[in-house]
Amino acid sequence: MKMPGNLPLEITHEVRDRCLCLHVQRAARALGRRFDDALRPFGLTNGQFSLLMALNRPEPPRIKDLAPFLAMDRTTLTAALKPLERRGLLKVLPDDKDRRSRRLRITPEGTDLLAEAVPVWRRVHDEVDELLSGDPAGLRADLLSLAGL
Repeated sequence: MKMPGNLPLEITHEVRDRCLCLHVQRAARALGRRFDDALRPFGLTNGQFSLLMALNRPEPPRIKDLAPFLAMDRTTLTAALKPLERRGLLKVLPDDKDRRSRRLRITPEGTDLLAEAVPVWRRVHDEVDELLSGDPAGLRADLLSLAGL
């Protein structure tokens, strides 16, 4: 069957069935919604949970170093920080060595909230792992490889 512009429907079906980008995007959206629903009682989205968790380290990271880790551009990351900062879950501090840079420190309130949310995150993660037909660790390794990490 031909479509307008001489693009056969079979090609559309090939892309629908084969396109890893499409499948990963769809899975990422569904996974994000699942974790958003689970973390909603804590007032967090899955992205906020990941962002706060990335701050749970001995030395506060710089914004410019955290953005690539979270696969976000700096502008998007800066916007994502604001509601968490307003809630008192993190602080944006000047870098002692470079006043133009900013460091992000999770607050005790932020770590307390994460500690409350982690058991729910674990439960949902276990449920997701059960849904996978293959090896979850292998999938994570493959996704890291695709991300160039």
